[in-house]
Amino acid sequence: MATVQLRRYWFDPGHLAAFRDWFPTLLPVREQFGFRLLFALADPWQETFTWAVAHDGDVDAFLEAEATYEASPERAAVFEDFPGHIARSETGFVEDALGS
Repeated sequence: MATVQLRRYWFDPGHLAAFRDWFPTLLPVREQFGFRLLFALADPWQETFTWAVAHDGDVDAFLEAEATYEASPERAAVFEDFPGHIARSETGFVEDALGS
């Protein structure tokens, strides 16, 4: 069983492209902590970025792995170049609505 977290970011005008360029540098670090990218979609017309990440186990296991990841020096290093400018974000856990 895997837990899936959906993340959506709205950017200040003109800043989505810089985030898209930076985002691939984040993935190897997340993978070190057991996370798997399921998809990442950018909407340049509305300057949004939506992505989903999975981790084996339940929500508690996800949150534990996320806390370890967020406190890691590897994450800190990749965020040294974080372009920022996220005006708003939504994050939540999701389930397969079709049961497949």
